Amino acid sequence: MPQLTIPTLDGSGEFTAYMAEPQGTPRAAIVVIQEIFGVNRGIRRKCDSWAEQGYLALAPDLFWRLEPGVELDPDVEPEFQRALGLMNRFDQDQGVADIEATIRAARARGVHKVGAVGYCLGGRLAFMVASRTDVDASVGYYGVGLDDLLGEKHAIANPLLLHIAGEDHFVPKEAQATVHAGLDDHPKVTIHDYPGEDHGFAAEMGKRRSEEAAQLADRRTAEFFAQHLS
Repeated sequence: MPQLTIPTLDGSGEFTAYMAEPQGTPRAAIVVIQEIFGVNRGIRRKCDSWAEQGYLALAPDLFWRLEPGVELDPDVEPEFQRALGLMNRFDQDQGVADIEATIRAARARGVHKVGAVGYCLGGRLAFMVASRTDVDASVGYYGVGLDDLLGEKHAIANPLLLHIAGEDHFVPKEAQATVHAGLDDHPKVTIHDYPGEDHGFAAEMGKRRSEEAAQLADRRTAEFFAQHLS
């Protein structure tokens, strides 16, 4: 499995990222931010898809301090519960720093523009990356707790696209309304809603995937990156 080893920003350690490389010179790089299930087959497939579209794609192992290389299946209940346990122990600020280190690693490979796209926990981290790093463009799918992050919105300097699942059982309607109220007038933020869709609708595989909504969201994401990473 092709991997890149990346040093932490503070020099305290190093972690791996799954790497998918395109044919020829990359048009840009995309950091794919994992769900709570680790860099599993679905996340690797997303990287492979971006590479097929001409991007260098990197998926850092954000749980490496807790359990390096963990891969879990959301459709298997004990594994889902294990993932929730990892999420509860995960230091999100440290995770953002590791994503920033991954952005720098991509640029060190001669790629000037770098985007980030995250799912679930990664959708929340994509918002944090947009407000805390110099990433060129970010996309968050069904991020949880974004209403708690609105105090950082002033720091979003580059384009951010958010996909919100209308029936997300992790994000109440009130929280969705708060996110809209806080971000609809933000010049750098675009929000798309998916009525009737639940959390995880754009998963590459498994019971959560909702084909039509997933294809629509992924098409919008591809167009967003084509516009802002060119």
